[in-house]
Amino acid sequence: MKIHISEFANHGDARGSSFSLPQEALSFLGRAADMHLASTLPGAIRGNHYHTRKREAIVFLPGTAWSLHWDEGPDNAICHEAFDGSACILVLISPGCSHAARNDGESALWLVACSSEAYDPAETVARKVV
Repeated sequence: MKIHISEFANHGDARGSSFSLPQEALSFLGRAADMHLASTLPGAIRGNHYHTRKREAIVFLPGTAWSLHWDEGPDNAICHEAFDGSACILVLISPGCSHAARNDGESALWLVACSSEAYDPAETVARKVV
């Protein structure tokens, strides 16, 4: 499987939530060469692309409903999974898998993406999955 989805354990306390990037994500990346944070407004979509070389570990923070859409290559079916926004979700994405997140809720969807390689627009290729 080229896409792996898992829920983070919340190690928070009375002060609020607390999440740590699990070892599986760090092992998957090998090293984190790039990291970015982004918000996606209600009804908007981020993604609809794949990477030729880099692996991504994307953390979707709790807060609003959203859906993930992906394929595992151009000759594979498009898949999707909906989330109600109640949990912190980790998505590990292998090279060649087109992916997109759609904000299906009523407030901003926040994500943190860690990549195995520095950003290079030449290795990001458009392929629509939603």
